[in-house]
Amino acid sequence: MIIRGGRAIYGESVGILVLDTKFPRIPGDVGNATTFDFPVRYKVVRGANPEQIVGTADRARALLPAFIEAARELENDGVRAITTTCGFLTVVQDDIAEAVNIPVITSSLFLIPMMRRMLGPKRSIGVVTADAQNLSVAHLRAAGIEPGWNMLIRGMESCPSFGTILGKTSDPDHALDVDKTRQEVVDVCRAMQAEVPGLGAFLFECTNLQPYAAAVQSATGLPIFGIYHVVNLLHSAAIAPDFGRGYL
Repeated sequence: MIIRGGRAIYGESVGILVLDTKFPRIPGDVGNATTFDFPVRYKVVRGANPEQIVGTADRARALLPAFIEAARELENDGVRAITTTCGFLTVVQDDIAEAVNIPVITSSLFLIPMMRRMLGPKRSIGVVTADAQNLSVAHLRAAGIEPGWNMLIRGMESCPSFGTILGKTSDPDHALDVDKTRQEVVDVCRAMQAEVPGLGAFLFECTNLQPYAAAVQSATGLPIFGIYHVVNLLHSAAIAPDFGRGYL
């Protein structure tokens, strides 16, 4: 067997563009490498903090050159697919995808058209976002989501503990109260289910919500989709499973 060389590192299937943050990324968070059963590679986009990106679509576009540069660096490092740590980056999906030669999915919001087919157009999808006030029609349209679709969108922007993730803290240690944050996420999702009893599933737009998915599912009984599934999808597409150990 002959293996081609040409770079310094190997074995990382998915590259992840990371916002410039300081809060703890606990297991389950897309920014914690132990979340996945395979190696991933990170690239921090300096200057791209949540306050800038979780806002109007123009804020993400202003930082587009930095995202493209980082995506190209990941590709040169050998990754075979790319995603990000912020669902609000739908608005630069096409630009980043065109700048590299490997698959790119910038946001879990791109799962919603598929979820709508799964559930049927009459059942509602609960979208949990970092900031519902700033998740605009432009962000949704960029993900292929049309106005009038049966969705309930609620955000974490008013939750005190989750505020650490949004950069709303003066704590120099950027300490995160995991238990309080978990309860905030569960409370938001339970309130959504009470508001729309026929809710069919949740979509976590915010990539920092996945650590609390099990608690939410225990409280609501609903399926939950998020960036965790995007990364696993990209990995299984880029690195086709070898079924040689199977049996008949």
